[in-house]
Amino acid sequence: MTKSELIDAVAAANGDITRREAEVVVSTVFSAISEELADGGRVELRGFGSFSIKKRDSRTGRNPKTGESVFVPAKVVPHFKPGKELRERVDK
Repeated sequence: MTKSELIDAVAAANGDITRREAEVVVSTVFSAISEELADGGRVELRGFGSFSIKKRDSRTGRNPKTGESVFVPAKVVPHFKPGKELRERVDK
């Protein structure tokens, strides 16, 4: 599902809001999650899952084409952990 398909689904599920209003809602939710993660926080949506950040240490990797060793710097990456209800629905 793409972002525009999600906007259409939100607008269809709530007949009293327009597609434009649904777009604002979806964009606001995504922005709030992004800002919280950028600030080093955590977002938990009960029944769906939680978004957090993970720190990855620096390491030595290798270029698969040449086999040459390369340094990979430390970084922080977003992480999603699905909730119990989501895992059970997907498992069915």
